Amino acid sequence: MSKNSIKPEAYDPSRLSVAPMMDWTDRHCRFMHRLISGQSLLYTEMVTAPALVRGGALHLLDYNPEEHPVALQLGGSDPVELAKAAVLGAQAGYDEINLNCGCPSDRVQSGTFGAVLMKHPKLVADCVAAMQEAVEAEVTVKCRIGVDDQNPHDVLPDFLEHLNKAGVTRVTIHARKAWLQGLSPKENRDIPPLDYDLVFAMKRAFPQMHISINGGIADLDTAQSLLERGLDGVMIGRSAYHQPWDILGDADIRLFGGDTQTSARAVAHEMLPYIDAHLQSGGRLHQVTRHMLGLFAGKPGARRWRQVLSTEATKTGAGPEVVLAALKAMDEAQLV
Repeated sequence: MSKNSIKPEAYDPSRLSVAPMMDWTDRHCRFMHRLISGQSLLYTEMVTAPALVRGGALHLLDYNPEEHPVALQLGGSDPVELAKAAVLGAQAGYDEINLNCGCPSDRVQSGTFGAVLMKHPKLVADCVAAMQEAVEAEVTVKCRIGVDDQNPHDVLPDFLEHLNKAGVTRVTIHARKAWLQGLSPKENRDIPPLDYDLVFAMKRAFPQMHISINGGIADLDTAQSLLERGLDGVMIGRSAYHQPWDILGDADIRLFGGDTQTSARAVAHEMLPYIDAHLQSGGRLHQVTRHMLGLFAGKPGARRWRQVLSTEATKTGAGPEVVLAALKAMDEAQLV
């Protein structure tokens, strides 16, 4: 594992974080990401407060202790229920509890949470205040710059002011609007234009707040540039998932002042005991290896690696030997 033996005194894991992504950043994905970077902050998929509090779905809080530092992202809009869910998250040992104010899916709109909360800053303030009262873990917020016809230059400062007065000190801003009507969740990740300048303006307006930026960041060079320009953190989503080595492989050295590094091949081998344990507990191979498809993205033989994992991992009885076969196929493809 690429954990450094000594972390800098001013170590801040949120200098680089991997965004919460539904159906992607589950515990298997996070375990692999932690093998690549020992320092970056990892986030769960969004877990709804009703699922935990009313549904009793505490298995959604499962994670491996190796994942630390790891944050739980909650979805909801009822202060009392969110406070109860935050307590469950804190009891599970999460390092941070994050409130989702940015997801634009139909499901979260019908539940009056996610990006729709950009329209209700007072409610958000009440929610985070209740969560902070209930737990000692840090409570943070991830938001958009606005939704629908809102003017972000008016809405975002007001939103942050409500958070600031409620005692929130850390926020991650997805530098795009969300269109709740007319765009799909996928389109909302690409079509609304990015406004990095507004996020920088918010950092100047709220210098006491720790502000991270999210949206459209596809490489570590861009992340480093944004940090050097004065932002406190950078959150990367899809690129970190599809090209995990490219984003996380050098992160500990370049962004955290570390002095150790692993390799993508070593990570593949380090996943084998984890896979074996998952299979022994009744899991299926593809539940883990689907997150490993991009491990060698852009490298010679990566296509064969993906092909073998994709075709073999779903077969009945498939085990760690499939990963070894994929590595071998990748090596053979490089010799052709």
